Amino acid sequence: MLSQVTGLSRHFTEESLRSYLLARSQRLPTGCLVVRGYGGQRGVYQKLAGRAWAHIAAYAVFVGGYRPDLDVHHDCGVPDCIEPTHLRQLSHADNCRERRQQSLCRNGHDREVDPDTGRFRKVCRRCNSEAQRRWRERRAAEVAAAKASYRS
Repeated sequence: MLSQVTGLSRHFTEESLRSYLLARSQRLPTGCLVVRGYGGQRGVYQKLAGRAWAHIAAYAVFVGGYRPDLDVHHDCGVPDCIEPTHLRQLSHADNCRERRQQSLCRNGHDREVDPDTGRFRKVCRRCNSEAQRRWRERRAAEVAAAKASYRS
């Protein structure tokens, strides 16, 4: 069964992988069992145990019955959680439908709801207008520099 997990090192047995995952994880007050993998970023999918995704390896070891044609979904919405009760397998289409949309953009602004779909807009209008303003300023500086060099 562990041979079906893509990127998992072959030297792991179920018991050694179970102890490896538990040694690299910590329990949060929310009930999530968060794992620390390669890299220092928290809140992203973690790779470990070879180059396998930690949540997929945890599903194969703790829950069992892993099918590689299905996606492993986090019911808690925490991407680096390996708590077995928070993981389940869904088809890719169902996994996309189940994903939670964030109410804030990555810069902390409230995201607007698209009246046509009833879902959050993909692009934050405030961030987009700030990016356009910065681009216009850069472009104006480039044009001014080009004009100055042309007159010389």
